[in-house]
Amino acid sequence: MDIDREAISATEQRIRGHVRRTPVLTANLKDFGAQDAPVTLKLELLQHAGVFKARGAFANLLLRDVPKSGVVAASGGNHGAAVAYASMRLGVPAAIFVPRISSPAKIQRIRDYGADLHIEGDLYADALAASERWQIQTGAMPIHAFDQRETMLGQGTLGLELESQAPQITTLLVGVGGGGLIGGIAAWYGGRIRIVGVEPFAAPTLFRALEAGRPVDAEAGGYAADSLAPKRVGELVFPIAKSFVERVVLVEDDDIRAAQEALWRGARIVAEPGGAAAFSALLAGRYVPASNEHVGVVVSGGNTVAVNFEAR
Repeated sequence: MDIDREAISATEQRIRGHVRRTPVLTANLKDFGAQDAPVTLKLELLQHAGVFKARGAFANLLLRDVPKSGVVAASGGNHGAAVAYASMRLGVPAAIFVPRISSPAKIQRIRDYGADLHIEGDLYADALAASERWQIQTGAMPIHAFDQRETMLGQGTLGLELESQAPQITTLLVGVGGGGLIGGIAAWYGGRIRIVGVEPFAAPTLFRALEAGRPVDAEAGGYAADSLAPKRVGELVFPIAKSFVERVVLVEDDDIRAAQEALWRGARIVAEPGGAAAFSALLAGRYVPASNEHVGVVVSGGNTVAVNFEAR
């Protein structure tokens, strides 16, 4: 049951033909109106379904025994889109449960991929409870958005890929919701580079867990709530984060909005709020790199309605 480099490598071989090897962009923070420092962006918003979660979705479907009743997933939107996409590609029935806070762009993606969509409750926790009832009724295989070994192994393949593309990175900033992405990446690197989590002040799940020494309920709101606001970090994620995540920095909603605009103006990258959160820590000075650091940032998703920044 280990989530380690060997298991991540095996998972990467299994899903390789189903996911994209997304590109990296090495630039200077001056391009985005910040200090003079190198930065490498991992453009995972170009992944299938517009988000890194396609990795974990395919890992679940290819590494586990899927029943005839198919799969069920609860999601703020992105995990649901990824599971719906992977299920469509592999011919598996999928039921997706999302809360009302899910963005219209993500809901439309799920519909476009042909999944059985259910909108339940106000928060991710409500959608999760509804999905658990569905699983009991139908026997469908649940695919957890973050607290599932196969999910984390799939997300860890991003770290494997990034290390080969950008070995110069010494620090990597990763946005955190439930922690599946940062957990998988941290398990891959195993302390060989600095891993820093980034969360909104309005949804500090990993920050609160590290503070308490265990996963605890945290606030679950804010601008990026449809992707970065489960009530608590995953139980499987926490021990990995405790061992290999140096710290978590918190950002304001306005920091995330500013990062979205900077990514568009500086590189014509359209990132969703959760996808821009990690980058916002650099631009807002919440994380200040040292002179000898080369910082990498995961731009993790692009499922958003485009904003007309030029009109501002």
